[in-house]
Order: sequence, then structure tokens, then C-alpha cells
Amino acid sequence: MSNKEVLLTQAGYNKTEEELDNLKSVKRREVSARIKEAIAFGDLSENSEYDEAKNEQAKLEEKIAKLEEILRKATIINEEDISLDVVNIGSKVEVDDKEFNEIVEYTIVGSAEADPYDLKISNESPVGKALLGHQVGEIVEVQVPDGIIKYEILNIRR
Repeated sequence: MSNKEVLLTQAGYNKTEEELDNLKSVKRREVSARIKEAIAFGDLSENSEYDEAKNEQAKLEEKIAKLEEILRKATIINEEDISLDVVNIGSKVEVDDKEFNEIVEYTIVGSAEADPYDLKISNESPVGKALLGHQVGEIVEVQVPDGIIKYEILNIRR
């Protein structure tokens, strides 16, 4: 991971902390128990359960290190500092998708917190980047691989 700061909402920071705590306190024990169980099978040179458990342990430790680094580099976006005049990181933006004629509400978040399935889009994504700095009533054009999408900003809230 680079030295770049990680922007998180307070909710995103809390969620990351909870996930890290779960990985350290619950998942580590589960993987450790699987390794001990696999060792009990004997000969480690041909023990697929042991190899699988060790691989899982390596992935778990990598995930823990990544989350620890995210929290170390985190800058929490203060909700009170979010302007309602223009779209910022932390804003909830209601837009009218002109192509599909549907209203969608996105939350603009830092890339570490992005979850498109939960309509949390990164400030670095094409849509997030295009919406930043714009006001209610403006129509924003977003360049995407299939062409240009137009969004009218209907509401900005925290």
C-alpha cells in the first residue's frame, strides 16, 4: 500500500475496526484450530488439510496487515464539515440518471470504503470524481466505457 492517506467516514472507520477485531480474535483462533487438527493427521508432507489451513492463515494475516495499515493511514471525514452546497466526500447525493430515467442515491466515500453494491462509490471512480464539487440542479456528464452518462443532482445531504 502507498503512503497515500485513506479517507474514511466514521462509520467506515468503525466497520474496519470491527472487521479487524473479528479477524484477530475469532478468525485467528479458528485457523489455528484447523492447523492443529491437520497436524494431528500426521505426515505434513502429504497433508492437504495442513497446506490448506496454512494458506488460509497466510491470507488472514495479509488481510489483518492491510486493515491495520488502512486504520493507521486513515483520515476520518467529519460529518459536520461536509458542505451541503456542493458534493464532497461523505455526501449522500440523490441523482436522476437521465439515461435510465431513475433516481439513485450515492454516498461518496474514499476508495477504501467503496462498496458499489451498497451504493457507496469512491471519490476516485468516474462517477464519484465527476460529481465532486457540483451543486443541486446541475447536470453532470460522466465518461464511461460505453459513452457518456448524464446525472442531474437533485439533493445533497449528510
